[in-house]
Amino acid sequence: MALIEIDRLSVTFQQSGQNVHAVRDVSISVQAQESFGLVGESGSGKSTVLRAICGLAPISGGAIRIEGSELSEPRDKTFVRRVQMVFQDPYASLHPKRTVDATLAEPLAIHGVGDRDSRVVQALEDVGLDPGFRFRFPHQLSGGQRQRIAVARALMLEPDILLLDEPTSALDASVQAEVLNLLSRLREMRGLTYLMVSHDLAVIDHMCDRLAVMKDGQVVEELDHAALAANAAREPYTQALFQAVAHERA
Repeated sequence: MALIEIDRLSVTFQQSGQNVHAVRDVSISVQAQESFGLVGESGSGKSTVLRAICGLAPISGGAIRIEGSELSEPRDKTFVRRVQMVFQDPYASLHPKRTVDATLAEPLAIHGVGDRDSRVVQALEDVGLDPGFRFRFPHQLSGGQRQRIAVARALMLEPDILLLDEPTSALDASVQAEVLNLLSRLREMRGLTYLMVSHDLAVIDHMCDRLAVMKDGQVVEELDHAALAANAAREPYTQALFQAVAHERA
């Protein structure tokens, strides 16, 4: 049984009185401890899939299941403890007037988890930051440090699934590599399952065992890592993505 199963998912928004079909009949499955990528151009629907899993986008059809159980509406505390999301922009995802300590401790307080101080210090250590960062504010951190804090916050409740929405696209190239290596290490260390969105095939190639390519709200092709490495795409759209990446690297 897949850990995450998305079955014919559709998401429809109302915009100016019109229906906008952001996601249409998307079906994917992710195994436990797998890293699965969703890739495509802006507006392809990939981030909307993650938001639908979290209950942040209106599901108009299909189902999402975790270990065979369909998700409830609204998402309950059990879901929140198992599934956490890391957003794209570390500048926007952290409260500007809260210290790192307050940010990391908040999930513990909400869920009644004790041993606050040692858990906060351990979370900082896990993402490569020393305890001196506890009482800093976001404006006192670099972009890479902010994203490390965002990852640490996501890990405070010890989830087994992380949803990663373009987690490095707002960072400089050198910092991107550091954060990706951190995520790879945390996945191995904690046995995490990743569902990761990116427009960058190089990031997906580095991080993911399998991927689905999305276009206009639909999955057009699935590939494993070997097929991605060999540029063995069948669909013209995926081939065009490969060619664009090769052109950028040339």
